[in-house]
Amino acid sequence: MSEVSANSRTFYEFFAGSGMVRAGLGTSWKCLFANDLDEKKAAAYQENWGAGELLVGDVGRLTSRDLPGQPNLTWASFPCQDLSLAGMGAGLKGRRSGTFWPFWNLVRELQREERQPDVVVLENVCGALTSHNGGDFRSLINALSSEGYRIGALVIDAALFVPQSRPRLFIVGVRDDIVIDPSLVSDRPQAPFHTSGIVAAYNRLPRADRAKWMWWNVPAPPLRASTFSSIIESNIPWHTNKQTEALLALMLPRHRAKVATAKRAGQRVTGTIYKRTRPDENGKRAQRAEVRFDEIAGCLRTPGGGSSRQTIIVVDGKKVRSRLLSPREAARLMGLPEEYILPKNYNEAYRLMGDGVVVPVVSHLSRYLLEPLVQISQARTERAA
Repeated sequence: MSEVSANSRTFYEFFAGSGMVRAGLGTSWKCLFANDLDEKKAAAYQENWGAGELLVGDVGRLTSRDLPGQPNLTWASFPCQDLSLAGMGAGLKGRRSGTFWPFWNLVRELQREERQPDVVVLENVCGALTSHNGGDFRSLINALSSEGYRIGALVIDAALFVPQSRPRLFIVGVRDDIVIDPSLVSDRPQAPFHTSGIVAAYNRLPRADRAKWMWWNVPAPPLRASTFSSIIESNIPWHTNKQTEALLALMLPRHRAKVATAKRAGQRVTGTIYKRTRPDENGKRAQRAEVRFDEIAGCLRTPGGGSSRQTIIVVDGKKVRSRLLSPREAARLMGLPEEYILPKNYNEAYRLMGDGVVVPVVSHLSRYLLEPLVQISQARTERAA
């Protein structure tokens, strides 16, 4: 991948996956350290970024001695399973999402060594706002505020940048001793990134944590030019007619009606299908196929038993075709460049994409918030020297 610039800002990347945050930050940032437990994800990271900064292993076994230098930014996209609406509700006490705590212990070690990052970003699913009646969000905010950070949060839907519906929560903390440019903060919530869920979560915070809250002022991006149809590959084999018919048979009447409407349009219409488990007319749970034709893909997920892999449907007059979304198409939905190297195994590649962070979202957050915050800190350090 591209070389970093000479005057780059520095960062650590925890729960790094295949390095999509690194891709989003770009060449004006230099990675000092990256960590992930999953060896297959680590292999993809090394394919694209080399092995120099990556340490593969359990975050709970790391110490501050493993972390070089002092980063301007520490980013942690810690596991979401215990915080998601589809999870079992364990929250930050869960085995997977609970890995936030050993990560945070490392930040606290850096604090004691006076090497704490200027800025911390935590990324997760929006379920983190409400899990345990908002208790997990309060714990995250209190963890940052107790260690000398002012904090704010944004919900950013990747659909503003790429044709994929993927809202995610971003908690951004900045050290108390950094003077914040007034243009980076608003005095009240602002659309589109301060959702009603963010406001409700803020109102549930203790007074001391609300006193350290920042309504980050991040502008909305220009209108997205790409559509789902525009990212489709032309050389991927289609399902057989029998496979497509079986997929259509899984649809409830309102979804079959969407397909019928697309047929009547008399032109090529592209959509996506997810298989989901839904109650039938007798209340029994059964697999159903749900279709959308709004030129936006559903949120990419990790494949579990094949049911969460997204399917493309193309209606061209009376002709209906279907096939699984390809790994390269999934990578495009995540905003990755064409030269990004994907695993050869389908499920591994799809899982990599479903677990990642959308690259243009990171770039936007970096340009309009992270870089200005770090620039203030760097200027202060240069004056002190």
